[in-house]
Amino acid sequence: MPSRPNILFLMTDQHRYNVLGYAGNSVVRTPNLDALAKDAVQFTNCYTPSPVCIPARQSMMAGKFPRTTGCEVFGDDLPPFYRTFARVFSENAYNTICGGKLHHNGMDQMQGWLKRIGSQMAVSPSFMEGVDHDEIKRVRVPKDILRWQNKKEVLRAGVGSSRTLIDDEYTVQGMVNVIEEILQSPYYDKAQPNQPLLLKASFTLPHYPYQCSEELFRYYLNRVPIFGKEQQLFGHDYIDTKHIEIGEDVLERDIVRATAAYYGMVEMADGFVGQILAKLEEANQDLDDWIIIFTSDHGEMLGEHGVWAKHKFYEGSAKVPLLIRWPKKFQPRVVNQNVNLCDLFATLCDLCSIEAPDDLDSRSLRPLMEGKGEGWDNESVSQYRGEFLMIKQDDLKYQYYGEDYPEVLCDLKVNPEETKDFSKDPAYQESMAAFRKRGVELGFPCEKEQ
Repeated sequence: MPSRPNILFLMTDQHRYNVLGYAGNSVVRTPNLDALAKDAVQFTNCYTPSPVCIPARQSMMAGKFPRTTGCEVFGDDLPPFYRTFARVFSENAYNTICGGKLHHNGMDQMQGWLKRIGSQMAVSPSFMEGVDHDEIKRVRVPKDILRWQNKKEVLRAGVGSSRTLIDDEYTVQGMVNVIEEILQSPYYDKAQPNQPLLLKASFTLPHYPYQCSEELFRYYLNRVPIFGKEQQLFGHDYIDTKHIEIGEDVLERDIVRATAAYYGMVEMADGFVGQILAKLEEANQDLDDWIIIFTSDHGEMLGEHGVWAKHKFYEGSAKVPLLIRWPKKFQPRVVNQNVNLCDLFATLCDLCSIEAPDDLDSRSLRPLMEGKGEGWDNESVSQYRGEFLMIKQDDLKYQYYGEDYPEVLCDLKVNPEETKDFSKDPAYQESMAAFRKRGVELGFPCEKEQ
């Protein structure tokens, strides 16, 4: 075993926190992730730093909140040579290899990784110097044509093989090839077992389009639940593409079909995880010697409150699964404290005896992994569009939607369904004042005139 542990970082996209067998879901089949969870530290209250792909992923890599990184909306990217955890590990002799979705749009397509595998490397013209941006806009298809309403995603859900699946199959094959090349090459016998590895397999599943194989679709079609029929009660509806009315936009059976396809996609992603784990075991790797992480960038509302996809601070959108498995160092346990994807930067550095930068928003999760929750601030922060803020403290979840929209306060202990707003309740005014003060510290004008 190397002096520093090998790391396998497994990541899905738009994975709802409770569509996992180990999380108590009795319908979905996720045997590989369930097996990892059995010997892992499970975090039941992990939140994304932003409920949208790019800001969430860049914040996780940077160990900083979107307001700090400057990546606050879809399309932003970290500046070239930003100090990501991949860069820090590369500088500390790790062989850092990523396969699949990173969602970088800028000129630095590596962002600290020494090798990238996959079909999703592309620079957005907005990051290119000396280009005629007016000409680019002229020849491009308008965004409102490119991005249809989620109603269309629901109506076309079912049996299929989307580009998402093709990309993920590419990722799996690339990761399998890399493992063989480094650990068991039969051709050149150049195994490099003494250099620690940081391998990241980043899948696009179960991100829409909601399509899966015919076999999986048939299995789930009459088994899946409908995730609530409550209407959306609060939040900023700046874009209406996420909201779908049953009986007006779609039929209830359309919702069932989309949910069944989503469950099938989750099972397919679990199968990809299994392929990578099996290849490591074939290479005679003891997985108990590896740090294995599983998480997602954000959740999927899946019709809850009538909302699909993400972009919201509801639990279905903002909460993500998180496992950290290293059974030779940490006993399996369930951690209920509030944590954040940003915390993975400092955590990985701590576990691997690497000095972390001192300007992070990241906190090491090691004390929680050791069962030492005393002194943990029990806060998690999420930000969106540079205007909206969520602060989760204990069971309370504060939401700020700018000066033109009302604040929202959820008490998940009293109302886990998130159907009531407690922001005007006299019993919560001391908490509201504390949240507003914290919001100002985070750079949001929450202490407006009430």
